[in-house]
Amino acid sequence: MWSRSRSTGLWRVRPVACVALAIAVTVTASASAPAQQPPSQPSSPPPQPPPPSSSGTVHSDQLWPIKTREHVDLWLHGFALVQDDSARVPLFRRSYRDDMTVMKNKANVFTKLDANHDQLHARFAANRNLTNAQFLAIETGSWEELKQTVSAFLKANGDPNHAKNRQMAGMVARMAAYFPTASDRDWLQLFVASLDDEREHYYHAYWVEQQLARRPVLATVDSLWQRVERPRLQRFLNDTEQPTGDLLLSLPLGAEGRTEQASKHNNIVAVEFPDSSGRAIEAIYVFAHEAVGIVAAAAINDNITPAQRRAGLGAQYSSAAAVRGGLMLLERTAPDLADGYCRFYLDEANVPIRAASVTGATGSGVSPTVSPKSALEAAFPLPDIFRDGIAKQLDVVIGGI
Repeated sequence: MWSRSRSTGLWRVRPVACVALAIAVTVTASASAPAQQPPSQPSSPPPQPPPPSSSGTVHSDQLWPIKTREHVDLWLHGFALVQDDSARVPLFRRSYRDDMTVMKNKANVFTKLDANHDQLHARFAANRNLTNAQFLAIETGSWEELKQTVSAFLKANGDPNHAKNRQMAGMVARMAAYFPTASDRDWLQLFVASLDDEREHYYHAYWVEQQLARRPVLATVDSLWQRVERPRLQRFLNDTEQPTGDLLLSLPLGAEGRTEQASKHNNIVAVEFPDSSGRAIEAIYVFAHEAVGIVAAAAINDNITPAQRRAGLGAQYSSAAAVRGGLMLLERTAPDLADGYCRFYLDEANVPIRAASVTGATGSGVSPTVSPKSALEAAFPLPDIFRDGIAKQLDVVIGGI
């Protein structure tokens, strides 16, 4: 497993060579299988979610069950408040930091996270890899477990040889990639202490309140996902070694999700938690964007030289490849979602769909409507070799070519 930081987000996947082999094997086995058709909408009411807690699951026996995790949201919340976010597709919900600031001010709350903001923010300029540390919460099961993990890492001084056992040594080694220096470890200690205070004096109450308010939204997303959209994507997921996993709805996230792919049956994708039932489909848009990442990465890596990779060409286009790849995936599996997907990512990137001015034969100006797809392609340009590579991989996986 390896990590790669995109200019607009985070993406953790298995080595591409292994994935390509897996795709070849699974397609051979399933080439003759008929394409899945979307089921008809059931007449029964959608399932009801559980009461909010620090760890909620709607139906754990389903493929890709919908879940929420307070400690994941808390960790991402901290990053959203202390790091800059100027990516084309924002790392977090576009208005998240401003909304949090306004709500905390109204509640007259000032925590250690606020007091230590400038010090925490400054460290990102010295270590850009801190952004990748957002995955740390996804790897752990609770806030207490995360704190214990950090404590053990700090006690070992970032050295796997000082860990108590082999399992802990592996954890220390992984964390050392995020926090390689003493200054980074000091930052981590301050960040966790600040988040602990934030949780006690503000975030836990806020999170529980939001879970209660969004229970109908969670039920809508779950029904839409399990009864309609996941079945349409399942063949793609099966043949890219993503047959099941956890789908987390996360309050701080927007169009840029977070993906952790550790093994065939250990996948976690965190996506935005829509603020209304009418926007439930946005969670599926972000899932498509994240799920196609494994194919987009393969298409890029198959078509660049080692020198281009070292020069950062792959990282330069990986964000656009994920956005464009998500569209290509939906065009093949759920074409009715394609326009909505385009409009969503254009809106998240703050790019309006402008009409192109055209001069006709009579010299009069006309302004035909630009299609959402054309606008998305213009907003997220991608070299033909990468675009065609993604399309070819999708055709192989989905079409059994």
